[in-house]
This record gives sequence, C-alpha cells and structure tokens, in this order.
Amino acid sequence: MSAVKIITRETIKPSSPTPDHLRNYNLCLLDQLCPSMYSPIVLFYSAINPNKKISNEKSHLDLLKKSLSETLTHFYPFAGRFKDSFTIDCNDDGAVFVEAHVHGDMSAILKKPEIDQLEQLLPFNTLQKTDKLNELVILGVQVNHFECGGVAIGVSIWHSIADAATLASFVKIWSTFARGGGAAEKIDVSGVVFDCTSLFPPQDLSGFSTGEYIKKDLLPKIVTKKFFFDGSKIAAIREKISDGPCLDQPTRVEAVSALIWGAVIASISAHQEDDQNPPPLHVAVNLVNLRQRMNPPLPEHCLGNIIQMTIAAWPGEMPVDYNGLAGRLRESIQMMKGDYLRKLHENGGYLNFIKQAGEMHGNGSSMKGVFSFSSWCRFPFYETDFGWGLNKPIWVASAMRLDKLAILVDASDGHGIEAWVGMTKDEMLKFEQDPGILAFASSNPTISA
Repeated sequence: MSAVKIITRETIKPSSPTPDHLRNYNLCLLDQLCPSMYSPIVLFYSAINPNKKISNEKSHLDLLKKSLSETLTHFYPFAGRFKDSFTIDCNDDGAVFVEAHVHGDMSAILKKPEIDQLEQLLPFNTLQKTDKLNELVILGVQVNHFECGGVAIGVSIWHSIADAATLASFVKIWSTFARGGGAAEKIDVSGVVFDCTSLFPPQDLSGFSTGEYIKKDLLPKIVTKKFFFDGSKIAAIREKISDGPCLDQPTRVEAVSALIWGAVIASISAHQEDDQNPPPLHVAVNLVNLRQRMNPPLPEHCLGNIIQMTIAAWPGEMPVDYNGLAGRLRESIQMMKGDYLRKLHENGGYLNFIKQAGEMHGNGSSMKGVFSFSSWCRFPFYETDFGWGLNKPIWVASAMRLDKLAILVDASDGHGIEAWVGMTKDEMLKFEQDPGILAFASSNPTISA
C-alpha cells in the first residue's frame, strides 16, 4: 500500500450541548481494569462503480461529520476528557475527525492484509501512551479515500470506556444517523449511557497496575496473523468435535476456539521440549460480554467495558482433545450468570481474582501456558450502512497487534470466522504447521471486493 496522506484534521462536537447534570461519567471497576490503549476497527467499503471515484466526496464527508455530531449527543462521554482515573468530564471538547487519501487501490490491502498497513488507516496509534490523561482524546475517526473510489473508515475509542460491543454499537448507530429518514427515527438510544458503578463499584487501584498491553521490548518479537475458517470448514470442525463425551454440538465460536487452543497448546509444548519445568496448566482466558448475562439484563447498547475474564484450564500432561477443550471452554463461560457474578463482585472478590491471575502471569513458566480469546462474532459491524449507495462493509478488520490472544470476527457472509492470532514469531511458526490449522484454516487469504 502506498503512503496515506492526511488532508484535514478537525474536531467534531455533539450536536446538542451535554446538560450540566450529565457532566460527570464515572468509570466502573471493569473499566478501570482495562489496559491503557485504544480499541480500533477499520470498515472497508467498495466503490459504487469500480471505474469511478465516489461522486461528490465532500457531501459524503459532510454527511459523516453531521451524523457523527448527532451520535455524540447520545454517546456524550466520547466527546469528553478524563478528569481523573475515575471520572470523565463530559465537557463536549469533541472527537477527532481525519480525512485522508491513500495513493493506491484498496485491492493492495485486501490482497494480503497486514497489521502495519491497517494501522495507517486509524486516527491514533493503538498503543499510544500519554502522560497527561486530561488531554487524551477519547474518540477518533479517520475516513480514508482510495484511488479506486473505495473508502475505509478507521475508528479508535479509548479502551477504558469501550469494549468491542460498545465499538460495534457506536458505528452501527452512527451509520443509522447518517442514513437519516425513517431509519434514524427508529434508533433506540435508551441506555447508551448506563451507570454500572453500583454493579461493579470502582476501587482504589493504588499499588495495582494493569500493565502495558504489549511491552515495548516485546513488539519486535511478536506477530499477528489472520486465519480464515470457511463456513463449511467450521461445520466439519463442529462435527469432529461433537464426537466425544464432554460436549455435544459446539457453537461456531466454541469449535474454532477449541481448534486454536489445541494448536496453541501444541506449539507451546513443542517450544518447551527442552524445558525441565513445562507449564503445569494450559489456561484459556475468555473475555465474556455480560450485558445479557446480568439479572436483569443491561441495555444492549450501553457503553463501557461490560466484560469479564473467565478461565478454562487443561493439564499440561494431557494430550490435546478438541471435544474436551471445547467442553472446558463452555463450562467456564456458562458460569457467568447473574447470581454468580453478583457473588463474585462482593467484597472485592473479582479484583482479588484478577490480582491472583496477574501473579500467575508473572510466575515464569506459568505465563507461557496462558492464551486469551475475545469473540467479536454476532456484533453488528457488518450492519454499518452509511447510506452512500455503498451498502454494507465488504470487510471489517480489528487492526490490533496481539500477543497470546485471538480475536474472532464474523466473515462478511455471516458463516465463516476470521481469527486474528498473535504470539511470538517462533510460536507462530509452529502454530501455522499444526495439523488442525492446516486442515481447517486458510492463512491470510485475499478479501473479495
């Protein structure tokens, strides 16, 4: 991909001022525990006519700015600034809006998507550090126009106030305001800003650090790659995994997660062949969306990090068994229900759990047996139709560097799954050669425009 040229950079404020009684938005404990980074997404739209640039480019940009301003009226904390580590001052300082031109065609990216290319389409460095929290811009948007007429919209939201579900709700509601008319009138924005501090009270985290998402010295050693699981391949995985005593009929996500976890275990075990102290347990951490698991359920579109870690373990001495792995994953997630969650958060129980997990991560060889999963499947990223005649995105990319983590995203057809997998380069070489990965996944295939 050729260079990305920034054309304009401006601030978009809410279309209506935020009332004084809504000026302070308080973070809950789950927000506080998030790493200091941006949550990014890039949405790709093909041109109406491949032989022509999008007509009336300025009018489309004006539409995006106007609808973003309207959306910020409902997602008003995104236009604020941090007052301290507990509170956002919803002062309407605004979000950043960047217009950029890409010297080249979109096909150059879609042919073989790479993280370093995708990062250029975002308004902020995802791992950006700041010494002045009160100057941090919470939301940024970058609209990238390609020479072929295609458009890629990059969105970055500070992770402390947005998980993947929030990111998906935001872009969907923004696109609905952009379409206007009857679609905009039907938007349900009730509960977008929901006070979760009574459910997950914030705590003084002095002396406790969530740490860097990826340590700077590790960046050159890790690699993030995309693996595509076609719908027919997933059906075959599900059938294969169903043949066992631990689980009947795994879901798409359970099946793909079990296959990836099995390959991770094998790659770690191969890497540890000469280690006299291999990890006693292989641990899978799942990040679970709690909105519909609470009793009563929380609003579907409420912003924040309504996610929680759950842990599944597999003994290091046991051979890989996909049915058993999928069963362990399901058991750990099924625990996440109203009564269990309420008890877990009593008397600081969840924070203590996180601290214990952190100690395990820092315990030498134990760290090597931990791998995390975050499923973005069924989030409405592919429903973001801005009404330009471009319809829905042809592709959605997480655009995030990963370490010991897999992010699962629906393919555009709704049947397949794209898995963005990150680990060390040595581990990735072994992971890619795992028989299950070779049989059921395609490594970084071309995206059809």
